[in-house]
Amino acid sequence: MKPFLLLSKQRAALIAHCLQSSESKPPHILPELHINRQLAREHRANPALDPSCRKAVFTQVRSCHAPRQVPARMCMGLLFPHRWPLSFSQWWKGGFLTCAPIAGGGFRDSLSDVSEELCPSSGDVPVPLPFFVRTSNQGNSSSDARDMYVPNPSCKDFPKYKWIGQLMGAALRSNEFLILALPALVWKQLAGEEVSWSKDFAAVDLELVKLLEMLERVDREAFEFIFGRELTYTAVLSDQRMVELIPKGSSTVVRYEDRRDFIHLVRKARLEESKEQIAAMRAGLLCVVPQPVLDLLTWQQLEKKVCGDHEITAAKLQTFIRFEDFPANDTRIQNFLEALKNFTSEDLSRFLKFVTGRSRLPVQITVYPERENLNALDLMPKACTCSCILFLPSYSSAKACEELLRYAVYNCMSIDTDKNPWD
Repeated sequence: MKPFLLLSKQRAALIAHCLQSSESKPPHILPELHINRQLAREHRANPALDPSCRKAVFTQVRSCHAPRQVPARMCMGLLFPHRWPLSFSQWWKGGFLTCAPIAGGGFRDSLSDVSEELCPSSGDVPVPLPFFVRTSNQGNSSSDARDMYVPNPSCKDFPKYKWIGQLMGAALRSNEFLILALPALVWKQLAGEEVSWSKDFAAVDLELVKLLEMLERVDREAFEFIFGRELTYTAVLSDQRMVELIPKGSSTVVRYEDRRDFIHLVRKARLEESKEQIAAMRAGLLCVVPQPVLDLLTWQQLEKKVCGDHEITAAKLQTFIRFEDFPANDTRIQNFLEALKNFTSEDLSRFLKFVTGRSRLPVQITVYPERENLNALDLMPKACTCSCILFLPSYSSAKACEELLRYAVYNCMSIDTDKNPWD
């Protein structure tokens, strides 16, 4: 049925109708969270010191108790299925222990922290949470897909996987993002599409795909020379755990004439290694998003709705920027746009995070002239993440604008406060 639904010309309208018709009323009072980011940073630096992950932002958000005036069932509302309208884009009031509760920027910062803890963007840091593991490709220089994660086959905490799915569903229904670097193998299963070894597993473990292809083609003499009696009915999963493919598989040698059966068993074991975890995530997703919506989305569209657009160019970013209160042909705008043209994709992602608290498109940005120090040149730019506003100073050149803006987006990431940006 799904392939036929994807061909429907009315697909976009049907998706919008399904989401709108399934909306529930948003809460009158937001759960108020007080997150200790210092504890979270300590945990990320050395997760082994806290196996329970209690200090992680993920755990603080999920287990945080709402204030007394909020009904008990609203305690961290996404523990229960809510199908909030598109306009309801803040699911909790994010506050950090060193400052007052913050508007939208604090919420987005905490959501961004959760994303980063689940699937760290850097391959050089430990993974703070046990729910996802790095794919084998992350240590394989011959693969193009080197930044992906898969659900941890060893982790059986299915309620938390379900909650992750609910977060994904909430992102789909809103303009917020939960950025998870997952391969097509995972997104396809979440979307209810079939997966195949030849199309999907190279993004997880390219070396294994090549090895099994070689094993299938090899002649008997080469097989005996390469493997001898060392190849047994075992496979190593993404969590580096060895499993037996048949009873007593670790002591059963694979014979040349049985190699295709062995290949079939390895492929099956690896394709299904995270099946239970993905099923729990999908169950959580379906708590928030109606089944017909998933039936109408391709896996690529599902990923984009949950995670945003990972491809950022200056031209694409410019379509989401609106300038207010600038005279016509203002040199500040010209210098600013020229500076953005020299930004890399990573620079642009950092710029988005600096201004909006998000690192992916789509998100609308409004740029106003700097309200203070009107006659000064080459000042640091200021941003109000809760309103997605950038206050742009005057610069002596596009180069000066580029240098100061780049410095700001990489070094000035402290979140704004609840103050009115016009005060």
